[in-house]
Amino acid sequence: MAPSSPQSFLRKRSLQQSTATMAEAEHTTADAKATRSTRDEIVWGKTPGGEVFRVPTTHDVLTLFHPAYPKSHLDLLNLGLLGLQIALFFYLPLHVSRIFFLGYFAFWRAAYDAGLGWVLTKQSKKKWIVREVQRRGWLDEKRRPAVRNWIRAQLAGKMGKDYSFDELPLEYNAWLLFRQAVDIILLNDFVAYCMFAFACFRVPEGLSIGTHIMRWLGGIALIGFNLWVKTEAHNVVKDYGWYWGDTFFQRGALVFDGVFELAPHPMYSVGYAGYYGLSLIVGSYPVLFVSLAAHAAQFAFLVFFENPHIERMYGQRKPIAQRTPLFPQTRKSASSSQSTTRLDTPDLVDDISTADTPAITEGETATETSELETETEHELEQQIRPLSKKSSKNAFSPSSSQTKLVVDGKRTSKAVSQYDLLNRYFRNDTVLLHNIDLLRSSDFMLVLIIGYALSMSLLPALSARGTLIMHFAHAFAWSTFHTFGLGLLLKAQSERKFLVRHFMKHYHYSHHDDANGAVREAFTEWKRVYNLSLCMTYVSFVGLALKTYKVPVDWSVGDELLRHTMGVVMVGLHVWATLESYEVLGVFGWFFGDFFMEDFPAHLEYTGIYRYLNNPEVMSGVSFFGLALVSGSKLVLSLAVIRYLSHWWFLSYVENPHMRKLYGDSLRKEAGFLKVIKNVASQNARLLESRAGRHGPGIKRVAREVKGTFGKVYDETAEALEEFLAKSRPMISEVVQDTKILLQQSRERLVITRVANDISSYDTSAYKISVVADEPGGALRFHLGQPITVNWQAPYHHSRRDWIGIYRVGANKSNLVTKTSSLGMWVPVHDEEWDGDVPLGLKREPSQSKDVERGTVTFKGNALPWLVGRYEIRYHHDGKYNVMGLDGPMEIFVDKPSSLDFASVRTCLMHIVPLCLDSDPSLIPMSCAAPGTPPQDEDRDPDDFRFWSERQARRICVAIEQAFGVEYVPQVVMADANLSALANRILVSKEILTP
Repeated sequence: MAPSSPQSFLRKRSLQQSTATMAEAEHTTADAKATRSTRDEIVWGKTPGGEVFRVPTTHDVLTLFHPAYPKSHLDLLNLGLLGLQIALFFYLPLHVSRIFFLGYFAFWRAAYDAGLGWVLTKQSKKKWIVREVQRRGWLDEKRRPAVRNWIRAQLAGKMGKDYSFDELPLEYNAWLLFRQAVDIILLNDFVAYCMFAFACFRVPEGLSIGTHIMRWLGGIALIGFNLWVKTEAHNVVKDYGWYWGDTFFQRGALVFDGVFELAPHPMYSVGYAGYYGLSLIVGSYPVLFVSLAAHAAQFAFLVFFENPHIERMYGQRKPIAQRTPLFPQTRKSASSSQSTTRLDTPDLVDDISTADTPAITEGETATETSELETETEHELEQQIRPLSKKSSKNAFSPSSSQTKLVVDGKRTSKAVSQYDLLNRYFRNDTVLLHNIDLLRSSDFMLVLIIGYALSMSLLPALSARGTLIMHFAHAFAWSTFHTFGLGLLLKAQSERKFLVRHFMKHYHYSHHDDANGAVREAFTEWKRVYNLSLCMTYVSFVGLALKTYKVPVDWSVGDELLRHTMGVVMVGLHVWATLESYEVLGVFGWFFGDFFMEDFPAHLEYTGIYRYLNNPEVMSGVSFFGLALVSGSKLVLSLAVIRYLSHWWFLSYVENPHMRKLYGDSLRKEAGFLKVIKNVASQNARLLESRAGRHGPGIKRVAREVKGTFGKVYDETAEALEEFLAKSRPMISEVVQDTKILLQQSRERLVITRVANDISSYDTSAYKISVVADEPGGALRFHLGQPITVNWQAPYHHSRRDWIGIYRVGANKSNLVTKTSSLGMWVPVHDEEWDGDVPLGLKREPSQSKDVERGTVTFKGNALPWLVGRYEIRYHHDGKYNVMGLDGPMEIFVDKPSSLDFASVRTCLMHIVPLCLDSDPSLIPMSCAAPGTPPQDEDRDPDDFRFWSERQARRICVAIEQAFGVEYVPQVVMADANLSALANRILVSKEILTP
């Protein structure tokens, strides 16, 4: 708050009073003017319950200091606290005053921003203040007559003659009581700040007289500006806006007028200029820093209460994936009543149509009566135009503003919406570090560049040894990543098409991609990452070799010349082998295209260097050993050995298994080089045997035994390894499955079990609970997303905080106490007596005529389990985990198509999607609506659907994964937002992923 005036507590919003609307009578001109003048002074309000009342005249906070106005007990308390502050300021020494008033101001600032923010948030959401007043009976003449009379005296003395305590609704009187508490907090906050600032007053040394004059003039100007802003704002919002009256009742519409056109959030921005003006005058840095902290706290109040309240009160909720044509069609289609399908949806962008927060003073009230009509109530909503017509195949291509379709053999067009265009040109684009995907080459390179830049900036000055170790670690990291990192990625792609699944899951692809969009993008990104990794492997290794290399002083001494010669030859051999390999493999084989592309013919050609070697890639290690020879470094040699062994692992466990799976028996067992060596060895063996004479058979026998021993050892080792893998595979699968179960159970067990101490006073046999079957006498089976109704019975004196939860069968071993979390799958027995997940503590009056109480609760939306399986229902006592009743098991299932064709998949989705959208008529496709339901928008594609939040799209993703075995992220489903498009996407995904 600005220290210049108590009116600095004004809020940022500008409200416009609404005048009563009365029937105009025929009178003379003078009488009509007098009547309109009288009518303009009347202000009407409306409670959340719909009661309309005349708002009496109120007085601002300055009347507290006016001696002519009567003072309530709360006013006297307020004046006493303010006077005590001033007295303490003059009584306490300055060094004590600084500390005391700093803490005192922090207390009142916390009471304002944290305390009032918390209370007003609860009042805005659940009318908590009004409900507390009702629950405690403060204004009930029968329950608390003394309290009611005291409150009446406090309020009536502050109001004018047009105030009637008994005739006004409870909401208005509760607001008047609340504003007196606000006056205490705001005024004491203001005075405590001033006292702290005055206690820190000093005259800065070393400044000229002109500087002091400018400092004082600037401070006074800022305080005067602060006073003007607050006064002007108060003239606009009046007491209704000053004291957050719209959290209690409605009185008008938000406008953008007066000082609110000066700056954004003027009451929370420029309205605090007085803080800094007083800091200039007192010349104290502590006052400046305290002012900054207090101002930041006020912005927190704005962010955590004010803006959310405005969005709840005045914001217009907009569905996601609502398609409004950029160029609306001038006439409707003659076949608008026929079922249509959208066969193409452009690419996706995140959460495009989220609900907008209105500007500072823009929005509309929830007033429904003509007297309280707001200026935004006449705004027309945009209509959704036809997007497509039914077609048996994908028959259109995008254009700048329209999309061509084939309908009954004729070409027609549909208007493209802004939502579709955004999805076409934006696909989870990286914004700073948001939406980072390391499997996209651009994102991977971005992270690398940032990492290298940070490492260069953060690394300290290193010694020669430290620099050498850093280069070794750098080369080792790239070598390991290239072989093991990319090798495991390729192995996953070979076994389960990991990369293709990833891109298919996370990105939206148009049907123009001929079902190969995800495959092409996965292969494109792989090529870029692989090429980058290969280059960095060579560069980092050469960098290490250069750091360890020393130019010989005398080339003729020792083996220097020989080492360099052999090293250069080995590097040249590597270059030759690489070029030869690329000439045979081509770009397809170089980038392991057979791991991705199935369109290319699968055949082998043993030409070029492959006539001699099956895996000429092993010669790539020759260059690393050559660099080790040239540098003469043990570090380079050890890294060359590591590089060779890791590449051998890549060939043995990644490339060769994939080649065997792909080409089978067509793979040759021996290359030309190995075959020649064996032939030469056989000829030499026979020659040696002929020259050995009588010792020949013995030598042959020993050689055969040695060969047999090696073969036997190899066979036994291979057999043992295969046996180990065969035995380990189910164990590993079991461990993986157990790990998944443990992770799920760990989420369920994140609860501190609380049990009641008064459980013995309740008869558990009087508690009954039963799940209502979908059909009379039917099994307890519910489709995923289908609401579940539960009937309950309890003693009449049962706790009002009882609740019912759904749990996975087997998650709880005890039937007496629940020890796992419901994970949000619970509902209170008396929903109206809970504020979210906090019980209000309401009590029921005892009754002699009732022994038991019965009721019904329904699980729906987020309270439902969204995973198939078997579940049970548990009735819990008093907000704790004592089980009073149990029913089950019941089965949650999901429809699966009878056959994998378009009609079956679409029919399955017609059941899944509406349930995931809570069966909201404004969201579900019109093709899924009940027969006879009038269409909400005749121009809307019948297969289109919308969302209120991303959570609903996530439900559809979970259902699709369980029904079809295909994974998508919510953004992909939101980009389609059409039954036919989604069905086509599932079919394409199954076709690509099916081995």
